[in-house]
Amino acid sequence: MKTIGIVDTTFARVDMATFAEKEIKDNYTGIKLIRRTVPGIKDLPVECKILLKECDIVMAFGMPGREDIDRQCAHEASQGIIMAQLMEDKHIIEVFVHENEATNERELFEICKNRAQKHAHNAVDLVLYPEKLAKRAATGRRQGKDDVGSIPIITSR
Repeated sequence: MKTIGIVDTTFARVDMATFAEKEIKDNYTGIKLIRRTVPGIKDLPVECKILLKECDIVMAFGMPGREDIDRQCAHEASQGIIMAQLMEDKHIIEVFVHENEATNERELFEICKNRAQKHAHNAVDLVLYPEKLAKRAATGRRQGKDDVGSIPIITSR
């Protein structure tokens, strides 16, 4: 049995972790989920590192606001998440949705839901079916919005 850790924050405005949990429970068997919640985005790296000791992979959910300081905090959290991955030799899927990705709250909600659901499948694929990811290489997949597709072969004359 594989174990997936899920860490979210109280600062987020959308409960993305629940979308990911439901997506995994509805589509896969034999996966244990462990969920933790921390206050803010810069608290994610340490909780992810703690969970990596008992999980095969962790998903980190964060929702930075629109202000410059929020983007800075997200960048710092991202750096910490990268360090935690390297220290533990395991993946952490960073699922951040910045408030400035959308023009209204409905669009923001849909981006959050889509990104959480798609990354839930990515997390499972990384630990159970890595060959599925290899087959999708360079296909322009996006999490949060529609896929853009790959660029067709361009021949020069």
